[in-house]
Amino acid sequence: MTASVDAPTPAAVHTPHLTTGTRVATTFAVLVAQVGLAIPAVLNGLFQQDLHTTSSQLTWISDAFLVPVTLLELTFGVLGDLFGRKRLLIGGSVLLALGEFLSVLTPAGGTAAIATLWTGQALAGIGAAVLFPTTLAMVAAGTHDVRSRAKGIAIWAAGLSSGGFVSPLLGGLVTRLPWGASPEASWRWAFVAVGILAVASALIGTAAQNSSSPEGRSLDWGGQATIAIALFALLFAVIQGSTTGFSDPTIIGGFVVAAVFLVLFVLAERRSPAPLLRLDLFSTRAFSVNSVVTVLGMFAFLGTAYATSIRLSAVQDLSPLQTAVAFVLLQGFALVLMPLTARMIDRFDPRLALGGGFALIGVGDVWMSLLPVSDLSLLPVVAPLALCGIGFAFALSGVTAVAVNTVPGHLAGMASGTTSQLRDFGFTLGPAIIGAIALSRAASVIAAGRQADPSLEAQVEQYVAHAPRAVAGAIESGPLGQVSVPGPLHSLAFDALGDAYAVGYVVCGIAALVAAVLAVVALGGTSQRPNITDEGVPPAGEQKVGL
Repeated sequence: MTASVDAPTPAAVHTPHLTTGTRVATTFAVLVAQVGLAIPAVLNGLFQQDLHTTSSQLTWISDAFLVPVTLLELTFGVLGDLFGRKRLLIGGSVLLALGEFLSVLTPAGGTAAIATLWTGQALAGIGAAVLFPTTLAMVAAGTHDVRSRAKGIAIWAAGLSSGGFVSPLLGGLVTRLPWGASPEASWRWAFVAVGILAVASALIGTAAQNSSSPEGRSLDWGGQATIAIALFALLFAVIQGSTTGFSDPTIIGGFVVAAVFLVLFVLAERRSPAPLLRLDLFSTRAFSVNSVVTVLGMFAFLGTAYATSIRLSAVQDLSPLQTAVAFVLLQGFALVLMPLTARMIDRFDPRLALGGGFALIGVGDVWMSLLPVSDLSLLPVVAPLALCGIGFAFALSGVTAVAVNTVPGHLAGMASGTTSQLRDFGFTLGPAIIGAIALSRAASVIAAGRQADPSLEAQVEQYVAHAPRAVAGAIESGPLGQVSVPGPLHSLAFDALGDAYAVGYVVCGIAALVAAVLAVVALGGTSQRPNITDEGVPPAGEQKVGL
């Protein structure tokens, strides 16, 4: 990507250059936030063994963190613009630490255990919702030409992806230590480690330089309320639909509520004097296409990560350390390839990073779908997951750079908040949709198998009648529970889940390939200039930000 800034924006004139303290604090903070986001994926198998979760409960452990991130990022982007981003960086780190430490206090079992774990992860997610847009806005505010911004964004993106690299290693190693000998002990210590990292982030944040952009910004309560209700209703319907069925009136009602409040959000933003999201951001073709590509591509990537987590840990019963190897492949390349991604988004057409990156993810997903679940070796998954990881390294830097560089500088905070929300909305949809598709398919296959074999059904009924309550509950909880205990259903559930998550990989692959095509065909290589004007801000003809 090549770009030029012919006239400085007001933000560029008044904001100092990015200091070393700010660079370190923002990179470490986004790394910790991503560790918190990614750590449950490594622990899914342990949650299943210890808490005997249902399929939807297991999905909600990850999405309890992701949902507040998705709902609140735009609001925290505004708060940072108004009141200063340094205090938000420190406060977000503290909230993240409190949420992780609350998760450690999860009781031994029962409904209270699930509720406590959800609450802790939701609180940690609120902290991450502060950190994701705040750190990116601080980078954007301290970089005033395309070259320095490309470098800053590449470092920020490497911190983000390095969090996904650190989290599986952290989870895998902690569960191998002496105190991690049992499932209930090991996953709690993983949350202790994340909490300690979050405390360190708060301390490092004191060295950051403050920045803000209060001009024309104020809290938009109508916009925040309507978008929060719309997104929560949509995510609730998608996640719960896999358990209750998508024809259930509650699920249909959730989709209706989501549609109605999305319309109300658009109306509220059109009338608000200081909107949470300026809809004219989307009048720039690059920003609009990039937004669609971001949602599709990030859905594909985290859907891949979620499917891999369930396949390796809950279905194939591999250890957290073995599962960690897969996540190192998925996330580690962003750090290794950081110099190359920075150079690429600075010098070349963004289609090379976006289209090529998502194409690699798509190919890797299709490859994963062809691997038999009966092969318990890690070797077959190395190459396809490496393709996905390399693709993600290029795509993540590309979508972020395009979004921030196609709006006026004083709107960098809003653009970064919007991009973060779209990215994490795609992330949130990944586990929700792939979990819903795979578990619904597996449940149907298992039900058909039991109906077709009366002797198998009789064996299951006898087994449930004489098994311990926890084991019987696991069998009744759904496909993931049925594959986790010995008995007549194990082989049927194992094959059904292997087939179901293969379908999940195909869905992710299609989404990634569609994102790649959109990046190449619709984004194009032509110069894109923001046509968003405000009092005191040079119009598009005077302030050019080209791609």
